[in-house]
Amino acid sequence: MKGLQPLFLGIFAIFAFSWLGMTVVPNIQIGSLNPQSDEEGTDIYPQPPSGMVTRGARVYAANGCFYCHSQQVRPEYGGADIERKWGNRRSAPRDYIFEPIVFLGKMRTGPDLANVGHRPGMQEAGAAAPTSSSPAGSPAAASSAAPAGSPAAASPPPVAQTSPAASASPAGAIATSSPVASPPAGTAQPSAAAAASAPALVKDMARLTSGGNPIPYTAAWHHRHLYNPRSIVPDSTMPSYRFLYEKRPIRGEAAPEAIKFAGEENEPESDWQIVPSYDAKCLVAYLMSRDQSHPLKEAKSPVVSAAVASPAPAKETQK
Repeated sequence: MKGLQPLFLGIFAIFAFSWLGMTVVPNIQIGSLNPQSDEEGTDIYPQPPSGMVTRGARVYAANGCFYCHSQQVRPEYGGADIERKWGNRRSAPRDYIFEPIVFLGKMRTGPDLANVGHRPGMQEAGAAAPTSSSPAGSPAAASSAAPAGSPAAASPPPVAQTSPAASASPAGAIATSSPVASPPAGTAQPSAAAAASAPALVKDMARLTSGGNPIPYTAAWHHRHLYNPRSIVPDSTMPSYRFLYEKRPIRGEAAPEAIKFAGEENEPESDWQIVPSYDAKCLVAYLMSRDQSHPLKEAKSPVVSAAVASPAPAKETQK
């Protein structure tokens, strides 16, 4: 009996120190982080998400995109994420301060989606697109990482190919219908341009490649990837999220946000069009908001040392 008291005290001490180390100390260190700003207070990062982005995160979660896509760029010593162009720096706690639920993920069936919204700019700048086993543009890819595993699965996110984008695969299970209710009838819905922040979906439709396909990682690309992942990445394992889209007859002119298929076999009849639902627009808006490219003081970009050997000064010859 005399040994029971030290035993219970020892067990209590183990749990108490574990709780302090895993909960209290981290909360003291990073629990009160605020957005970073410059001296003028103009360059603020991160910014609070819009309503469509918040709703898109719910669609992403409801479709299980987080099962197959992560949203965390590992440091150089922890993996090759930066080398794969999934980000120009490691992820930091400040990147997530406006996210009540952070979809860090633990599996990468598809590419990482932490920066899938930054990839359209990388494409236009001529940066090499990251590769992965599946397209990222799906909600999982876009959920390649967004909506998490489901929309973007193994290649570009439905967001577009992403490592979260270049090859994202959706997460395992797919809901037969979106658990997120649509806005009540008669409510004004944000336009497609508002749903996709970088760049707008309507503008995307006018910016096609020479083959008539959407430019990689744009909002239009994500929508097509979500609707038919194999039309973007032929060997993608991501499921199709067609239940997020509507097939409508064309009356007069086609809707500006209708998906462009460039004459592929799955293209609808000439008098029909595939139009994204409100939830699809929110999901793509969420994927396009995934951007951790802003410099952070606590997470500096790795410096590539291009050491150019300077010729050694010639020694004076003694006469």
